[in-house]
Amino acid sequence: MTGSAGNDTRPRPLPRAAFALFRAMPTRWMDNDVYGHVNNVVYYSYFDTAVNAFLVENGLLDIAGSDIVGLVAETGCSYFESVAFPDALETGLAVTRLGRSSVTYRIGIFREGAPRTAAQGHFVHVYVTRETGRPAAIPDPVRSALATLLITDS
Repeated sequence: MTGSAGNDTRPRPLPRAAFALFRAMPTRWMDNDVYGHVNNVVYYSYFDTAVNAFLVENGLLDIAGSDIVGLVAETGCSYFESVAFPDALETGLAVTRLGRSSVTYRIGIFREGAPRTAAQGHFVHVYVTRETGRPAAIPDPVRSALATLLITDS
């Protein structure tokens, strides 16, 4: 997610083509802060919702019963323009790295229908056994589903 102009390595807003899947993400009144825009920490909630909704909707995560679960090891976000309630948003989701026990997601926050991200970031899950907390191989059904989101242009 770096720029290519000279030594400028600041992230640039990404286009929709940098993402494999989109979902509606409504803003809520409580998302706004005293400055009248969505507070920075709320974006991480959007990221978490985009990733985990994909896993739950595809039958890959039983929140209470999965023996192997993905724990967040790292997140980051770059902001390009403010969004605020009642904006209609969309999240873009892609996988940029699929390792043995970890996966790196790229998540974009778009105003509904916008060609480029208003904010974008990454989210790393490390898969562990629930009982021991030790790293575990990503289960094959999860790996197969994540592979459908893999974009290698990063």
